[in-house]
Amino acid sequence: MTRLKELRQSDILSHWVNIDYLPRWGVLLLDLLIVFVAFVVSYVIGSNLLEYNTSYLILPIWAQAIIIMVMQTIFFWVFHTYSGILRYSTFVDVIKVSLSVLTTGATMIIVNIVIKHSLLQIPFLNTVLLIYIFVAITLLFAWRVIIKTVFEYISHHKNSVQKVLIYGTQSAGLSIAKMLQANMDSQYRPCGFITDYQENYHHNLLGLNVYQRDEKLIRIMKEKDINSIIVSPLKMKSINPLKDLGIFIDNNIRILTTPYFSDYDPQNENKNINQRIGAIETIKVEDLLERPAININSENVHNILSHKVVLITGAAGSIGSEIVKQVAAHQPSGIILLEVAESPLHDLMIEIKPLFPTVKFIHVIADVRNRAMLEPIFKEYNPDVVFHAAAYKHVPLMEDFPPQAILTNVLGTKNIADLSVKYGVQRFIMVSTDKAVNPTNIMGASKRIAEIYVQSLFLKLVKEDEHCTKFITTRFGNVLGSNGSVVPYFKKQIAQGGPITVTHPDIIRYFMTIPEASSLVLEAATLGNGGEIFVFDMGQPVKISDLAKNMIRLAGYVPGKDIEIVYTGLRPGEKLYEELLNQKELTIPTTNEKILVAKVREYDFDEVSASIEQLIRSAQEGKVFPTVQLMKEIVPEYKSKNSIYEQLDK
Repeated sequence: MTRLKELRQSDILSHWVNIDYLPRWGVLLLDLLIVFVAFVVSYVIGSNLLEYNTSYLILPIWAQAIIIMVMQTIFFWVFHTYSGILRYSTFVDVIKVSLSVLTTGATMIIVNIVIKHSLLQIPFLNTVLLIYIFVAITLLFAWRVIIKTVFEYISHHKNSVQKVLIYGTQSAGLSIAKMLQANMDSQYRPCGFITDYQENYHHNLLGLNVYQRDEKLIRIMKEKDINSIIVSPLKMKSINPLKDLGIFIDNNIRILTTPYFSDYDPQNENKNINQRIGAIETIKVEDLLERPAININSENVHNILSHKVVLITGAAGSIGSEIVKQVAAHQPSGIILLEVAESPLHDLMIEIKPLFPTVKFIHVIADVRNRAMLEPIFKEYNPDVVFHAAAYKHVPLMEDFPPQAILTNVLGTKNIADLSVKYGVQRFIMVSTDKAVNPTNIMGASKRIAEIYVQSLFLKLVKEDEHCTKFITTRFGNVLGSNGSVVPYFKKQIAQGGPITVTHPDIIRYFMTIPEASSLVLEAATLGNGGEIFVFDMGQPVKISDLAKNMIRLAGYVPGKDIEIVYTGLRPGEKLYEELLNQKELTIPTTNEKILVAKVREYDFDEVSASIEQLIRSAQEGKVFPTVQLMKEIVPEYKSKNSIYEQLDK
């Protein structure tokens, strides 16, 4: 029994030690205890120290105390002073407490005046009541400050709490600091602000120091054991991420950010605070791309897609699925999702149907290589616009299987293009790649052949009918987060503790996010009159080794120490520098500064068609080297690199 009693006592103690907050009755009782103490202190000061005569009082002190406590309870209830959580006490709570005490004191003084006129005696000393007002407000305020301070101390000294500086001293930065200060349970403790402006340096905001962004700041952060910063959303829009955040990345300081919030609920501040704190996350590597935001002409895009039937091949792929979502936002009469992979298409349908409940989605399992399978789709649904995103894109795999690259990337494109012409499609937009420029691999060469086919087909058709299908090609580099992209691959390697594998220390690539690339594909569709190859401005090329180092640092590790970078050598067909033909002498500008038109050679369709038919037959027969040889004849600039097919270039 003794052991059981001890356990019960232990449980009770644990409950009270770990309690999240005092119940309302607990707050009320503690406030009344403080009120009693305040009245006694006030009575002692008023009656003894000021030497007032208490003989004409009609009530003894114990009766006065009871009346004061009863009246104070009433006004505590009127002003709901007990309803808040003490550790989250704000200025509003102090006002409520002050008003309740002032009202109680004023009421008692009025009672004194009324009774004095009737009985020539009073129940309370007015001086005592005035002193009570001051003492009670002071003690109640001090009580709340002590509770808040104790919880802050406990919360800030928990092992899980991270000290952070907030980059940004405008409204967004101040809001982040306020919400972190207001939430004692947050894992982040704001310790100061970072500014780029000299005039703000050494200032104090919300009781926190403001620091200049320089090498001295890094030293201060190390001295104070601050390993993270939070960049306000407004600050992210106004800075050059790689340049302005580089000093933190290089010193392995974790960079966090939080998005804007549009669903603010003025009735539930705690919900708002928790929502914002929960949204704080490590900055994404795509946020570090040294490129301004891309804007498109949404009105033009809407005009060509609204109330149209749109066919998207490769609909469940990285680019295809994003095109689906962006097209759906423009109120088409229907979207045909053509995909050969069953599971990704199923997942896409589950995702998009709730997002666009009014859009008619038609999902089709079909192979672009099989014309007989495709024709019923065109015949039944009669699409107005086609986005052709289906393709094989992995360079090393296509080096091993050239016939498959031809059958999918060339024959597949030819099938969709020919059927688009037959069934009167208005616009055909092909998604190509920067690897089609001076190709060094099978994948790039196969996409260049597909480009040649649709371009030459249009040039033939437009001579016969200016209202023919408009064939438009879009060409861009790597997209962050796509299937096969280095970014998710690096993330996986980092999560496993490394090493990160990079093919060559000097290899560079152009990068763009999936939504950016897809939006430019849509606008290119509006700009094209047929036969163009649109090249996207992808900003500055990124060194893959630098990308790997930045991703390691953003994950909170030290490159070369915590996670190694291993160079494995260039893969078959891989080249150090991708090209986009975006030099001024090789491109023509458009109304969108991010989209250029490539100046490329024009081909005769009959010659191209004959060569491609021969190429397809060779691929269907499974002839590897003869197929590659024919590819090089169609694309003379195709020179193999780091590949067994280099012998064909001699």
